[in-house]
Amino acid sequence: MNLFFIYLFCVPALGILAQWLAWRFRFPSILLLLGFGIALGVYLSPADIIEGLLNGEQHHEVVSENAQSGTPAYSEQEIDDLANKFLLPFVSLSVAVILFEGGLTLRWSEMREGGKATVQLVTFGAIVTWGLTALCTYYLAGLDDWRIAALVGAFLVVTGPTVVVPLLRHIRPSKKMGSIVKWEGIVIDPVGAILAVLVYEYIHVTSESDGGGVTTVLWHMVSTGVVGLGVGVISGYLLVQLIKRFWIPDYLQAVSFLAVTLLAFGVSNLMFHESGLLTVTVLGIYLVNQKQVAIHHVREFKEHLWVFLISCLFIDLGSNYKLESIQVVGVNGLWFLLAMIFVVRPISVFAATIKTGLSMQEKVFLSFLAPRGIVAAAVASVFSLELANINVDQNLRSQIVPLTFVLIVGTVTVYGLFSAPLARLLKLADENPQGVLFAGAGAWVRDIAEALMNLDQQVLLVDSSYANWRETRMRGIPVECASILSEHLLEETDLSGIGRLVAATPSNEVNALAVQEYTSVFESKNVFQMAPWDINAGKRTSVSEHSLGRLVASEDLPYVRIRNGYRQGAEVKTTLITDEYTIEDFYEKYGADNAAVLFVLDSNGRLHINSAHEPHDVKTGDTVIAIVGLPVPDGHISKPSTSH
Repeated sequence: MNLFFIYLFCVPALGILAQWLAWRFRFPSILLLLGFGIALGVYLSPADIIEGLLNGEQHHEVVSENAQSGTPAYSEQEIDDLANKFLLPFVSLSVAVILFEGGLTLRWSEMREGGKATVQLVTFGAIVTWGLTALCTYYLAGLDDWRIAALVGAFLVVTGPTVVVPLLRHIRPSKKMGSIVKWEGIVIDPVGAILAVLVYEYIHVTSESDGGGVTTVLWHMVSTGVVGLGVGVISGYLLVQLIKRFWIPDYLQAVSFLAVTLLAFGVSNLMFHESGLLTVTVLGIYLVNQKQVAIHHVREFKEHLWVFLISCLFIDLGSNYKLESIQVVGVNGLWFLLAMIFVVRPISVFAATIKTGLSMQEKVFLSFLAPRGIVAAAVASVFSLELANINVDQNLRSQIVPLTFVLIVGTVTVYGLFSAPLARLLKLADENPQGVLFAGAGAWVRDIAEALMNLDQQVLLVDSSYANWRETRMRGIPVECASILSEHLLEETDLSGIGRLVAATPSNEVNALAVQEYTSVFESKNVFQMAPWDINAGKRTSVSEHSLGRLVASEDLPYVRIRNGYRQGAEVKTTLITDEYTIEDFYEKYGADNAAVLFVLDSNGRLHINSAHEPHDVKTGDTVIAIVGLPVPDGHISKPSTSH
């Protein structure tokens, strides 16, 4: 069977399997992706595919002639170079889409808290990183040519969303830290790539002439910035106008955004090398911050595509990595890796965050989160090929890609394993956030929230009613006066520590919309709502089933029943279940039809929301929060307490 065909179906299959295993066992996905890729490369790598194609029937005469002379048709270095050229177009276009999707997450409002730190990290911090990395490349890695050291230092400035975003999803840091790391990781990619191009242009010009290098570099820098910003903004403006005038139908909008992104990337790169990365980043930022058209559906499409591309790219990256290449850089590569993690990054962070208001814990966290990924590998491959056109020692040139891969594998492993524990140690992240976001702040919701707070659980109530906001605030319960559907809430509110939603407003429609809005924030398993009052009214009047979240406690427990019960004396009870006072005793006391268990805090301190279709099995040592004294619904058939 064709090797290329086998490779094509193995890459996405292994990528998605790694993503699923990472989700299932709470493990950093990029570690599994890289590991699966390396494992695939042991049996089938891009170099194997290229070699198979080159030795096919179309090259039979060349192979036969060289076989008779006792020399191979193509050297190993030539095959590796061809493999890199084979992967680069796919990698470049995929990175363009990933950076565009990353730009779609960068709202200007996020810059209010950590904006100064972000700007200094991608400017002064990048310069410090470049200089220190160049020194490490020259003295520790053994690439004793200042031209190569400066070039390697330039493109290793990048971190990138391909590695940062999966780690943030695993770490779950505070909103402020997440915003700074995300902005730095996305913006630093075009900065590092452009910096590498400028260094290469200087090397290229000065190697061919005795002067003009600085002038050429300055011209290239200005031109790249103008092209990147110009093409990005113009592309975004045209897209907005086309959608605003309804010239693109809804079903074509997402793929039109994708096509324009790739077109803008290609045009920019044709005008000035590597300016495309800046273009697609600017395009994403422009679109997400404009207020003329909604792009929520486009963002959802891009998020799904982003996961798929990340999965495939890391499998490709790993499969193209040869374990024996570690021998090329030797012990020098290890010293280089250690210096990059424990010296270069901390110095650059502390130097760049002076007078930014960041705490020592926040600076330490940033100091140990700078993984390298796809962009570093792609740029290293590009310039390794480009340097063949300049008078550069072949032995030194051949070490660039292996050294970059050592840094990628090392940083992904170290940061993937230790960043999350470090963030929790510094109290900047929560591994499994237990807090509850309530949509609605009615009387009974306030009582439930207070009961949860008494059990040391984090809550946040959101209600657009000023009266409810005032009553909630007077009781010392965290509350926001806003619509649960407002952009303000998602953009401005720190949801760190909050992991679930309970939609508990009087409106079935608002609850359903809240479920839809926050499914992408908390995932569908953590999004709950009170049962609609008309859940059994039929298709014509009730909210469609696919719009509902997980129902709390029972299908017979709509908001209106609790509200009416409160008017008749119902109340919230917090009860510890023991051997002497079992859950059956609880229902016998309050009535199986008159009590509803909403939350259960188990003996291990984990909070569970009682689901109508998957009720929690209450055991000895658990604490239940329930509403008792509820009226029995009309036409309700009494059920025995043992059913609980």
